[in-house]
Amino acid sequence: MDDIYAIIPVNTFENAKSRLSPFLTSTERKNLLKAMLKDVSSVLKQHVDKVVIISRDPEVLEYGKKLNLTTIKENDNSTLNKGIEQAMDYCNLKAKKVLIMPSDVPLLGKTNLKILIDSSKSLDFIIVPSKGGGTNMMIMKPKTIRMKFGGISYVEHVKAAEKKKLNPIVHDSLFMALDVNTTEDLGEIMVHGNGTETKKYLKSLKIEVESVHGSERLKVTRS
Repeated sequence: MDDIYAIIPVNTFENAKSRLSPFLTSTERKNLLKAMLKDVSSVLKQHVDKVVIISRDPEVLEYGKKLNLTTIKENDNSTLNKGIEQAMDYCNLKAKKVLIMPSDVPLLGKTNLKILIDSSKSLDFIIVPSKGGGTNMMIMKPKTIRMKFGGISYVEHVKAAEKKKLNPIVHDSLFMALDVNTTEDLGEIMVHGNGTETKKYLKSLKIEVESVHGSERLKVTRS
């Protein structure tokens, strides 16, 4: 049995990052998701025994194969949470722990992921919140709790872990908290994302960022 598998649920390329429309075209959003998935999976592959993606989109699965990832076709009429649980069924008898995270956290490589994974070997449950109250990473035994992704899932996942008496450990991380959904998030990638495929792609789109004093900290434009 391997120590740890990573699970990345991926929606369809066609519907990628709709909140970034009309700043980015549908093709640009699709390519952005590809770049982020490449960043996330390449970092995970350095630290886990296997990286698994699950999606209902054949194009996503084909791209996953090009990245040398294990791919699972999501069941018909599934949901995000059901899809993750389907992937955990696959991992259940193969790995001692699973790491679950979304595909849109391209600054993952800026963190010391090895320390977090090493810690998980002696801890029951580790969770990393997103900046909006969601969940950007969990490490636990497969099928330990039911998935609660969507909305303020961080609170729901912690409650579920506490109910199982798992003593959840919260790991706060600036870089892992940043999942990309808004133009300001793109600005954060431009500021912090040196060396990532995601920043390289955003630079190719002539995206620029500057600091401002207003309702948003960063002004993101295209030249």
